[in-house]
Amino acid sequence: MILEMKVPSPGESITEVEIAEWLVEDGDYVEKDQAIAEVDSDKATLELPAEEGGTITLKAEEGDAVPVGAVVCLIDTSAAKPDGAESASKVEKKEATPKKEEAKPTAETKDDKKTYATGASSPAAKKILDEKNIDSANVKGSGKDGRITKEDAVKASPSMGSPSTGGSRGEARSKLSMLRRKVAERLVMVKNETAMLTTFNEVDMSPIFDLRSKFKEDFKVKYGVSLGFMSFFTKAVVRALEMYPSVNSMIDGKEMISYDFCDISIAVSGPKGLMVPVIRNAENLTFRGVESEVKRLAIRAREGEITVDEMTGGTFTITNGGVFGSMLSTPIINPPQSAILGMHNIVERPIAKDGKVVIAPIMFVALSYDHRIIDGKESVGFLVAVKEALESPEEILMDGNAKKALEM
Repeated sequence: MILEMKVPSPGESITEVEIAEWLVEDGDYVEKDQAIAEVDSDKATLELPAEEGGTITLKAEEGDAVPVGAVVCLIDTSAAKPDGAESASKVEKKEATPKKEEAKPTAETKDDKKTYATGASSPAAKKILDEKNIDSANVKGSGKDGRITKEDAVKASPSMGSPSTGGSRGEARSKLSMLRRKVAERLVMVKNETAMLTTFNEVDMSPIFDLRSKFKEDFKVKYGVSLGFMSFFTKAVVRALEMYPSVNSMIDGKEMISYDFCDISIAVSGPKGLMVPVIRNAENLTFRGVESEVKRLAIRAREGEITVDEMTGGTFTITNGGVFGSMLSTPIINPPQSAILGMHNIVERPIAKDGKVVIAPIMFVALSYDHRIIDGKESVGFLVAVKEALESPEEILMDGNAKKALEM
């Protein structure tokens, strides 16, 4: 029996996927549920499992854009599994294949590259080349019999006359994945279709440092997750969104949609690039609930198991460039959302406290927002509310009882 394997729908709004990589080769025997391909959608990279065991015939090439529901391979389920043979994967075959020795350029090739023309220069061209200090022997002439014209001389650059240093001058070209192309399109769209502005502030992280030092060990032993910064920032953002509901809104044509819930998107670095899974109804979560959900989503993203549904529907985004060492940046809005909060690295800096200069762990924070629906007063007020909550976490975020808030 020949089974036709079709591209399943990764999500409601996705109409096509791209074959990122075949994990098997044409004619291989595959087991049921074995991953046979990785496919890119405009939101995530997903594995395609074999629906039945048998001999596979590929019907699409790597890099092909394939509509959802199209046949990508055939599986002959009547084929017997080879005796004593395991189903081979493309990765295993690649590792077993010896690398080909790269071809080295010959002396003739090098000489050909150095010698461009034997024709003479026109008087005007010679003058221009002399002014640029370029040897005419290194300029290819486009005139009759290789004559160097004035236009050739104008186009010539000093680097054309520079001797080779003998170092590598190679270049590599690779196709962008569908996910990366979609990200690029969305970033350009945000720039062109929103009135994006950014406001900045600084946060003294000393109170959060003190709370984490006091409770983080017991918290991790009791719940199996670390008491990180993300729970404090998520709780502070939820409070600020309730105070400034326009920040928890988005534009749909001529209408503004506002939400009475807070679905917080968090930027996570995955194997295929940045992914943004969503913490649903963050307003109902405790510190432990936020940290557990952050850990769960981060693991799924890094292991390539995140689904499209887990990355759609956020109302506000938090991104942490500080984990990579960023001191300050302007985060780009995650459409169709209207705002994004950027966290950065924490550095000990001198600040004024009670009339004295002290050293404190300071983080710069940035809020990028769509000025079409969020006014400057609201954006600044929102960021100040986040700052206030982070600098007084026990009083504002924990109702004055840190132990109870952390369920210790």
